[in-house]
Amino acid sequence: MARTPITQPSLHDSLVRACAAIIVSWFLFPALASAQYVPPTGSWEHRAPVELGLDSAQIREAIEFAQASESSSPRDLLESHYRSFAREPFGEAIGPIKPRGAQTGIIVKDGYIVAEWGEPARVDMTFSVTKSFLSTVVGLAWAEGQIGSADDLVGPYLPPILLPPGDGEPGSESGTGFGARRPVQLFESAHNRQITWDHLLRQISDWEGTLWGKPDWSDRPSDDPNEWLTRERAAPGSTYEYNDTRVNLLALAATLAWREPIQEVLLEKIMRPIGASSTWRWHGYENSWILLDGLEVQVPSGGGHWGGGMFINAYDQARFGLLTTRRYRWGDQQLLPEEWWQRATTPSGPNPGYGYMNFYLNTDRRGFPSAPESAWIHLGAGANMIYCDPEHDLVIVARWIDGRVMGEFVGKVLAAIE
Repeated sequence: MARTPITQPSLHDSLVRACAAIIVSWFLFPALASAQYVPPTGSWEHRAPVELGLDSAQIREAIEFAQASESSSPRDLLESHYRSFAREPFGEAIGPIKPRGAQTGIIVKDGYIVAEWGEPARVDMTFSVTKSFLSTVVGLAWAEGQIGSADDLVGPYLPPILLPPGDGEPGSESGTGFGARRPVQLFESAHNRQITWDHLLRQISDWEGTLWGKPDWSDRPSDDPNEWLTRERAAPGSTYEYNDTRVNLLALAATLAWREPIQEVLLEKIMRPIGASSTWRWHGYENSWILLDGLEVQVPSGGGHWGGGMFINAYDQARFGLLTTRRYRWGDQQLLPEEWWQRATTPSGPNPGYGYMNFYLNTDRRGFPSAPESAWIHLGAGANMIYCDPEHDLVIVARWIDGRVMGEFVGKVLAAIE
């Protein structure tokens, strides 16, 4: 019996098939995403590693490595603060700081918990992981029309506002005048009026001013004090600088754009839908209170640099990590348009390893050589890490781990995938 000759498909046929596959996957993505397991409120199904294609011995090895790599910083985080950030100008703590727990972690594969250790139910500070919650709240404002575009200038969205004496742009008169405090603008100077929401989200604004008593220059200042007040400002969008005063400015701007506390926005639109516990709290500072439509509202901070920020347990961190890994989709609910996820995971020009705060990207696999380039982490001091890997549908939470070995730890977990 003659065999039918095997022929290679033409380039045209290959392109047609590839396009068809893309079109089919595009239309099927919502159905496939909704079929993925997500933990319901109040419970989370556990699976043995082997059930999901993981080598149990290698998972144990990764956990033992993490536990042996606990941060050497004091568990008393107030002491840790006064060993580090408090040595900066205006470095005193003005928000709550609590002692931390032991090295802790969770590994989530295909939505199921395959391993956990330490104290995952303990509510602890998460420092700059808070920034990823903040950028999500800004995304919600964009999705619901409070912000027209991330590329819009920030200034036109904000009214003059009463702030503590001394806050505002250089030269602004926020002190007393004829017995009354004067409302100030925050984006009125020639430099600051060029700043967009995208600039703030990517930490490339170089905004100049003081907020909650913390001048922008006092955060991680240069070694030369002569530069602190005199350096020439970089054009917005041209230079990356990690700066918590400007992050707190974004939190204030988001509060004014929403016209309600953004803690409540996060609760109603993200944390309740993903089944987070009732134990997390997003704190501000002792002096970060504003009058909002006659009500006194605390503006939360974007991290724990001077205290405050998100206090949260590891389970809730893992739920948030699973949400962003799934492109802000939770079961059959798209909690934030995928377009925002695309922007959040797009590298910034001045820093290709940074998207929207605090999406640390694995561009060119520089951060985690063993991980896919499509992975990223939400990162805070401590170290606090939420590793997000859509390619493997994998989320790893690691708390109070030595930041120098995070990549090695992630590599050990990935090596367990069969």
